[in-house]
Amino acid sequence: MADHAKTVAENTNVSAPNATAPSSKDEREKSKRISALGALWPFMGPYRILMLAAICALVLTAMISLTLPMAVRRVIDNFGTADSTILDQYFLAAIGVAALLAVGTGLRYALVTRLGERVVADIRKAVFDRVIGMSPSFYEKIMTGEVLSRITTDTTLILSVIGSSVSIALRNFLIFIGGMVLMMLTSAKLTALVLLIVPLVVVPILVLGRRLRVISRENQDWIAESSGSASEALTAVQTVQAFTHEAISRRQFSDVTEQSYGAAIRRITTRATMTVIVIFLIFSGVLGVLWIGANDVRDGAMSSGALIQFVIYAVMVAGAVAALSEIWGELQRAAGATERLVELLHSVDSVQDSDAPKTLSAPIKGQIDLESVSFVYPARPNVQALDQVDLSIEPGETVAFVGPSGAGKTTIIQMILRFYDPQKGRILLDGTALTDLSRAAFREHIALVPQDPVIFATSALENIRFGRPDATDAQIEAAAKAAAAHEFIQGLPEGYNSPLGERGVMLSGGQKQRIAIARAILRDAPVLLLDEATSALDAESERLVQAAVDRLSADRTTLIVAHRLATVKKADRIIVLDEGRIVASGKHDELVAQGGLYARLAKLQFTDGMGA
Repeated sequence: MADHAKTVAENTNVSAPNATAPSSKDEREKSKRISALGALWPFMGPYRILMLAAICALVLTAMISLTLPMAVRRVIDNFGTADSTILDQYFLAAIGVAALLAVGTGLRYALVTRLGERVVADIRKAVFDRVIGMSPSFYEKIMTGEVLSRITTDTTLILSVIGSSVSIALRNFLIFIGGMVLMMLTSAKLTALVLLIVPLVVVPILVLGRRLRVISRENQDWIAESSGSASEALTAVQTVQAFTHEAISRRQFSDVTEQSYGAAIRRITTRATMTVIVIFLIFSGVLGVLWIGANDVRDGAMSSGALIQFVIYAVMVAGAVAALSEIWGELQRAAGATERLVELLHSVDSVQDSDAPKTLSAPIKGQIDLESVSFVYPARPNVQALDQVDLSIEPGETVAFVGPSGAGKTTIIQMILRFYDPQKGRILLDGTALTDLSRAAFREHIALVPQDPVIFATSALENIRFGRPDATDAQIEAAAKAAAAHEFIQGLPEGYNSPLGERGVMLSGGQKQRIAIARAILRDAPVLLLDEATSALDAESERLVQAAVDRLSADRTTLIVAHRLATVKKADRIIVLDEGRIVASGKHDELVAQGGLYARLAKLQFTDGMGA
């Protein structure tokens, strides 16, 4: 069912979410539309039978509740009867009705809660399925912590509505309608007087309800901002502490949290004010009507039982209206939460797969071509990351990219992985443009060792297996040995089964890098991308890993990004980049002899004791 919802989300074409501060008035204005809750239907639709059963239980309990005042009337009107049997029968009937009400209420709760849990689980899966496939440009506009807040906090609000508020609202609506009809049948005069109160109640609900919707959306935005701030600081907690930034981080988090608290207080105050006004008006009106009814009983115009029946219905109707006014506020919050989740589901990725993707011919050779590729990062539109780059890499060739920081080396790696699409030109794999292929289809033929290796909070074994989920333990161990990681892994408390902690906090920088290299070796892909793969290794480990990389790259296309020129001297070809352009190309000795940028870099690294 989650797949169905995911399809609905992917086929909807709306703009990507705005990740600006929650002070954006335009964003909050959308929360005026309670119809936003209609976006939940694709997730609820597959569970029509469960919804129907819940509605049946809900209608049953509402009908039973409406019969109770009738039983009370019969009991009161028969207090003076000489036959006690009739009175006993009415009491037994009332107990039977109460039993049915208890069973029906329990059944309604079970069905509605199950529906809510199922729908929210599907929403969470659909949102995660969507955001996990978004290209890096998406995360330049929105903080990861805010995405997590939407998946957790916002879905919790929706769970509250589907699993509780909606059913309670429907039940109270039925009681309101049924109660009004039965009140009319009991006493048309008193009912007409009650109806005069309705406009006094509806007006504050509409006026304050609109303000509540806007504030609820603002509150949720600030909660997400708070989560994003905390996530960013905790993810980089060592850097925060190293630069004694704790006080500033605390203050920043405190400021955002206080903003969230302030919005919450405004929401609570508005909702409390609405509740006070509505309840006071309702019960004041009911008391006035009852005063008139009491005079009718004294004058003999109606029986005591009829008045009590009317009173109970009036209280039930008043309670239903009060409950509906309170639930209305919950629906506003849920509408805002739904909007925020739908924004994620409907986000349009800047990188799109072809509607009819082509397939690569097996076996994959690893021919890579860049044809007049130009690119600027969305977050840095004035900086040319790549400028008219033309490059052809032969199958099995080892090509190294060198140059100063910001020259475009890592950008080429990201373009080959199609994390971004070039604004001009195209990139081809085995003669087929990447834009004509499914991203998953060609990425499975590429292994990456990133500059900042990612270690997951699981065992060393599973971290390496990430490169190939179907690999055996023996294959994983062989990959670890090839990456010079086997020895230190064996030294961990539980060996390969040792948990490495969040982001690999138990490992040194060099150890993390060797895990990442082992992961790439295990993948055994025809194209290998090494982005500063040995930058964090000591001299001995680098020698071992370099030997492994040499063996690994012997029969596959290998692209190496490196600042340390000692790691690329053996490359078949060295590409020198500067300001997004290729300024030189050749082998190490040729480039040194030519002079220029590479020769200057080589002189800095290999002389005056500054070599690698």
